[in-house]
Order: sequence, then C-alpha cells, then structure tokens
Amino acid sequence: MLEYLELRGEALLPHLDDLGRLRIRIFREYPYLYDGSVPYEREYLLTYARSPRALVILVRDDGRPVGATTCLPMEDEGPEFQAPFLAAGIPPEEVFYFGESILLPEYRGHGVGKEFFRRREAHARTVGPFRLTVFCAVDRPDNHPLRPDGYRPLDTFWQSQGYQRRPELQSEFVWKETGESEESHKQLTFWLKEWPC
Repeated sequence: MLEYLELRGEALLPHLDDLGRLRIRIFREYPYLYDGSVPYEREYLLTYARSPRALVILVRDDGRPVGATTCLPMEDEGPEFQAPFLAAGIPPEEVFYFGESILLPEYRGHGVGKEFFRRREAHARTVGPFRLTVFCAVDRPDNHPLRPDGYRPLDTFWQSQGYQRRPELQSEFVWKETGESEESHKQLTFWLKEWPC
C-alpha cells in the first residue's frame, strides 16, 4: 500500500536527496530530457522548505520513494515563474503554483496523479484563498526526434482535472538536456484552473 508523506518546512530537509534523485530519474525521460545533478536539486528543493505555505508530498512503497508532487504560492517562486502573470495583469498573490508531479512508470495509471491534484488543491484552499491554481509544461514539437513511439501527452488528463492550457502565459527556463554540452532555453506553457473567491 502506498504511503503519502505530506512534508512542510524543515520536515522536508531529510528527504531532499531522495527527492532530487527521483526528479533526475523521471525528468530524464521525454519530454523534459533533463540532465540534472543532486547538488542542484537540493538547492532547488530548498525553495519549498523555505516557503511557509509550501507542501511537498512524497509517495513511498515499503519505504522506497516512488513519486512526489510539490506546490507553493506563486509569490514564493522565482521571477521567471511570475513574469507571464505580471505581464497579463494577474497578481502573483492570487496564484498558487503546482510544481512537478513525478511517478515511477510502474505506478502510473492507478490514480496517484488524481490524488496529487486532490491534495494540492485542498492545500491551496487551506492556505489561501487563491483565485487560480496553475502549473506549466514544456513545449515540444510533435516531430521531436526523441519523442518515443506511442508517446501520449497528458493534456487529456489535465483537462479532466479542470485545467486549461493558456498559450498566452508562457515562460522560458534553462536546463541542460541529455546530449547537450551546456544549458539551453526551453519554453513552457501554463495551465490554469479558476476558483471562486
């Protein structure tokens, strides 16, 4: 039976390396193709430990980390996350940001993704109110040379959870891709769900 650990603040610190290794393993897959390092991951994840309203959910199976999801107020995120909302006239304090949802392949398709959305949305309502919950996804062309045969994007699943892709809300992030000698810019598009306030 899967165990869901809800981690806040300093409770996250003992799990940073486990989470970092999990992120590196899963984001190495298409479409992110991320070539990461544990020291970078540790520093990135400290953002969540420092945010008093952040939540990280670690999923374990018999003590082994198999998945995780993250969330925090947009005003606690970096300027590259906030920029498209500011440009659109949306105050960051009205936005709650969902970071990654990662899960080992053998655990997919069994409802964990829905549980991630349910728990993050419940947390946003607890620490809110927020007008919007949002996340972003990397943009890749359909003919990308590393797109696996049979690859299915998660758009239909995200729509089933009430989220809509907003092409006018885009940001650029930098990371080193597998096969690259140095970091390069990638474009990501935000998905939004609106909540009554």
